[in-house]
Order: sequence, then structure tokens, then C-alpha cells
Amino acid sequence: MVESMLNERLILGDACVAEGAAWLAAHDPRFAEALEITGPLPLRLREGGFHQLLSAIVSQQLSVSAAAAIWARVEKAGVITPAAIQNCSEQDLRALGLSRQKIGYARALADAGIDFDALPQKPLDDVLAELTAVSGIGVWTAEIYAMFSLHRADVFAHADLALQEAARHLFDLNKRPTPKVMRDMADQWRPWRSVAARLLWAYYKHINEREGVR
Repeated sequence: MVESMLNERLILGDACVAEGAAWLAAHDPRFAEALEITGPLPLRLREGGFHQLLSAIVSQQLSVSAAAAIWARVEKAGVITPAAIQNCSEQDLRALGLSRQKIGYARALADAGIDFDALPQKPLDDVLAELTAVSGIGVWTAEIYAMFSLHRADVFAHADLALQEAARHLFDLNKRPTPKVMRDMADQWRPWRSVAARLLWAYYKHINEREGVR
């Protein structure tokens, strides 16, 4: 485990994930059971910056293959910086595959003036507030960015359907928990909520393959 200058835990390698997983398993036997099934959890870290959030906007409400194809065109055209977005016409961006709505979101992100180099030094709540102030960036996207691009160890995507469904199975709930219920549950997993998310995603993959969960 590594701590930032903000005294917030960071995940920088597999050892950090393993430490968090061991903590969760020690605090709840159901997590221990899930780990027996999933095995070691993936690191899943990503680069940060403008292009990462732009990629998230491009990928919204698309299949993995469709999102990858459009993003490949955007990258090939070099339209991955605020200046490049601002200098493109709507026709240029439509030709790359962006819808009118996503063009608006991309321009909002380009005009937001986010100092991405400063985000790692900001408290999590401030990061989430700054990102979600941009049109097109919802809470889920901001939480995922903080979790994987800023390496924060204590973030949870409460509205993620896969996490909700995994929690329903693992904790024998009668129905899929709402985001509010998930938030209350995840509070018990501090300071390793990001690792709890990794574990539940891995567990969801297992039950999906086993039972065809939808």
C-alpha cells in the first residue's frame, strides 16, 4: 500500500491489490469465498489525462467493438487534445463517428480547462465534483477515472449494474441493491473499496459465465 500526500491510499501495483484483498477477506468470509473462486485480482490501472476521459465519452452507450472502432479513428486523426477538439468542425467530428450529443460533450470537456496534473493532489470529493461539473461526465465515469487513472484505493462505483448484481449473489440479497444500498454496503469496505470493486467485478464474471446472468 502507498499513501499520497493527501494520506489517501493509492494502488500502484499487484501487491497493493493483494493487500486490499487480504484485508477484505479477513473482514468478511464472503469475500474470502469469492477470492477462492476468482483467484488473484487484476490491477487494471490506466493512464490519466484528457484523452482518457474523452475516450470514456466516446464509448458511452456503445458496444465494446463499436466504441473501439470509433476511438481508433479519433486517435488516428490525432483528435485527442483540447486544442484538437476545439479546432475541429462539427462535420469533422461527425465524420469520425461522434454523435451530435457526444460532440457537445467533447467540446465541454475541451473547454473545461481541467488541470489533469493537479488532480492527483486533490481530495477524492473535489476530484469527483470537478469532473462531474463537465457536461457528459457522470458520477460513474468520474469514479472509474479516480479508481483506475488516479489509482485511488478507496473509490466505489455504486451505480454500476455489474457490481450490484455481483453483490446480490455474493451476499444472498433478495433483489439487486440500489445505488444507495450499495453505498451503505461499501462503507463497510473502507479503506479498500476500489479492491472490493475489483473483486465484485471478477466475481460477476464468474457467475455470468456459470449461470448466464443478465
